[in-house]
Amino acid sequence: MAVRTRQSQRRRQVLTRERIVETAVELLDTVGEGALTVRALTGRLATGPGAIYWHIGNMDELLEAATDAVVATALATQPAGRAEVTEAGAPQDEIRAVALGLFDAVTEHPWLATQLAVQLTRNPWGPVTLRIFESIGRPVRALGVPRGDWFATTSTLVHYILGATAQTSQSSGDGSETDRAEFLDTASRAWQDLDPDDYPFIRAIAGQMREHDDREQFRTGVDLVLTGITTLHPPTASRPPAPE
Repeated sequence: MAVRTRQSQRRRQVLTRERIVETAVELLDTVGEGALTVRALTGRLATGPGAIYWHIGNMDELLEAATDAVVATALATQPAGRAEVTEAGAPQDEIRAVALGLFDAVTEHPWLATQLAVQLTRNPWGPVTLRIFESIGRPVRALGVPRGDWFATTSTLVHYILGATAQTSQSSGDGSETDRAEFLDTASRAWQDLDPDDYPFIRAIAGQMREHDDREQFRTGVDLVLTGITTLHPPTASRPPAPE
C-alpha cells in the first residue's frame, strides 16, 4: 500500500524536461551510458514512454541535454577549496577556472569525457560546444589575441582541455585511489626496468610519473598553453579593445 502511495505521488508530480534530464544524469552516474534507456527512465519517473518522448525527441537529444546540464553547472561553479585565482578577473584565471571545472566534472561524471568528445566532433553547432567555446573564447579575446587568431587559439585550448581530461579519465582504472596508485606503481617499475642505454630519459622520470597528481599535471598543461599564447601575443597597454 505504501509503495502504491509513493508511486501515485510521483505520478502527480509535474513531469518536465528538467526532471527527465536530472534523472538521466543520475542514471548515467550510477549505471553508465549503456543502461540509459527509456525503460529505465520510465521506471525512475513512474511514467510512460510517451511522456518521455513528449519532452525529449530521442536518446541522442537526451545525452546532449544531460551533457549540457553538467557542463553548465561545472562552468558556473568555481573549484572550491583551491587557490586557483591569483588575480581576480584576469583572463588567464577565467580560462583556468573553466578548464579545472571541466576536469572536475569529468572526474565526478565518468561518462562525460566521451560525450564531450562526441559533442565537439559531431555537433559543433550544439549547446555543449557553443558553451565551452564561448567560455574559453571570451577570455582569449580579453588576452589581446588578434581577431584572426581567435579560432585557432581557442581551439587549441579546448582540444587540450578535453583531450587531457579524457585521457585522465581512461587511465585511472576503476577510479579508486588504490587502483590508480597500483597502476602507476606497476608502470613506474616497468619504466625503471628498461634498458638504460635505450631509454635513459624514461628511466629518469619513472619516479615522477608514479608520484604525479593528475589534476596538478593538467593545470600545468593549461599554464604551458597560456604561456605560449601570451608569449606569442604579449599584452600591450596601447592595444585597442578587440572589435565585437
